[in-house]
Formats: sequence, structure tokens, C-alpha cells
Amino acid sequence: MTARRAFFACLIFVFAAGPALAQGAKPAGDPVVARVNGFALTRTDVELAYQALAPDVRRQVTLEQAYPQIIDELISMVVVAQAAQKSGVAADPITKKRLALAQDQILQDAYFNSLAKKEVTEAKLKAAYADYAKAAPTKEEINARHILVGSEKEAQDIIAQLKKGADFATLAKEKTIDPAGKASGGDLGWFTQDDMVPEFAAAAFKLKKGEFTQTPVQTQFGWHVIKLEDRRPAKVLPYEQMAPRLAQQMASQVIGERVKQLGTQSKVEIFALDGSKLPTSGPAKPPAGGAAPGAPTLAPDTAPGKLNLQQ
Repeated sequence: MTARRAFFACLIFVFAAGPALAQGAKPAGDPVVARVNGFALTRTDVELAYQALAPDVRRQVTLEQAYPQIIDELISMVVVAQAAQKSGVAADPITKKRLALAQDQILQDAYFNSLAKKEVTEAKLKAAYADYAKAAPTKEEINARHILVGSEKEAQDIIAQLKKGADFATLAKEKTIDPAGKASGGDLGWFTQDDMVPEFAAAAFKLKKGEFTQTPVQTQFGWHVIKLEDRRPAKVLPYEQMAPRLAQQMASQVIGERVKQLGTQSKVEIFALDGSKLPTSGPAKPPAGGAAPGAPTLAPDTAPGKLNLQQ
């Protein structure tokens, strides 16, 4: 994979919510920054692509710095998509279904964002921060590194290398599939037990300073090897640093409650994979509530290097 492709491996960008490459109306005052066979790419397209990059990437480069690579990537996408249109693959039934699912995802994200912007107010954030500041000194923080891989066998091999004296940070840069970890040597910074998903937090907080996990730790993201660097009493972070995290937590709660409400108001029927009726012991309806699947990131995460391991 080239450096350019690696840099944009996290780019998820859809040109339109309808048919691929539909040339819809552009916002007034939105300058055209490139044309590909008559198809206009505007500053808004570039900004959307930049916002689709992982937060750790955006922390490292500004829009202006990333622009040459972004426009190069977008032009490549348009060229290939135009070729795909000419080839007729857009008429394929599976492709049509994928486009429809992409449209649903965009609509879901837009709805979640509008809901969160309405409900997550400055007053609520300040109240939540006051509660956080009161509770923070009673908690403990740790500084840890992790190596994330796709299989238990890979994690076991890494543990075996560490037992033979391999350097954790070096292995992280070589082996981890966490994009931020490759640059930081797996450094996750300081965090409390509440900041991480339960499986990860439980394993990390059991370690002593300098220790690493002797068995792989599985989470929804893959298999982790974790090393504890240090411990300290939790300190109260300034409001400016905590507000994005608190906003994300509030948004997740609001969205989860809304999804649960919509689920109870909707008529849902589930059938077997072959389309036949499920036995009476089967599920009557999908579970509603909890974290909303596909909920968008509404604010940058607050701990550089984290792979969204927060609950």
C-alpha cells in the first residue's frame, strides 16, 4: 500500500445519497476546485472528505495541508466511479442495494447529528462537567499501550516475542492495526476505567506497572495485547478538554433513547434467512435501545491515540 493510500485508508466518502456521481446542485458560493470529465468537485466535497478522516489524522494535519492529497484521492475516486458507470455495474441488483444502504446510512447520520445538536446544550454540558469534576478525584488513571491485531493467534505470537524481550513500542509500530498506534507505538495516553470498553479496562487495570497481558484480550475491535506504563490518581481536566467527550456521551445516550422509542413505535417483522416464518420461540422483534448502531462521531475524541475504545 502506498503512503497516499495508507494515509487515506480511513477515508469513507460518498459523493451523493442517490445514484453514484449524481451531479446535484451545489451550495451557492461553493467554489469548484477540480473538474473530471465535466464533473465538478467543490470545496464542500474536500471538506466532507477531510471530516471523514480519523480524528487522529485531523489532529496531525490541517485541511490546507491535507488538500493536495485529498483532491488527488477524490479525483481518483471520480475517475474510477465514472468508469464503473460506463461499464454498467450500477445496474447490478447487489450494487443497487449497496447504494440504497449507503443512502440510509447517510440519512441516519444526518438525523442523529440534528438530534444531538438540539439536545446537547451548553447548559447540559456545564452541568455534566460539574458532576465529572466532583467525581474525578476519587478515580484512578493509568497510562497504557496496546497492540491490536485481527486474530488470537497473532496476539499470542506477539506475547511470545515480548516474553523473549522484544520492545513493546517497536512491535506496536510493526504489528498493530490501530492507525494511531502505528505512529505512537500503541500509546493510549492516560485514561480511567470508565473511559474504555469493559473487557479492555478490566484487563488493563489488573496489570502492575511494566507488566503486559499474558493472554490476548478480545473486544469488539479485535485482539489486544496491553502493557501498563504507569498509574496515578485521576485529575480534573479543564472544561475545554472534557466538553467534547461529555458531548459524545450525551449524544450517545440521546440517540440510544430515540432509537429505542422508534423501535417501540414501529411494526417490525423478522423471518428466517430463507424467508419462512420463525418458530414461536424465535425473536419477535429486534432488541431496541442501548448504543445506536452507526451513530456518528459528533465531536473529536479527547484522548489522542485512542481507537474509540471508550464505552
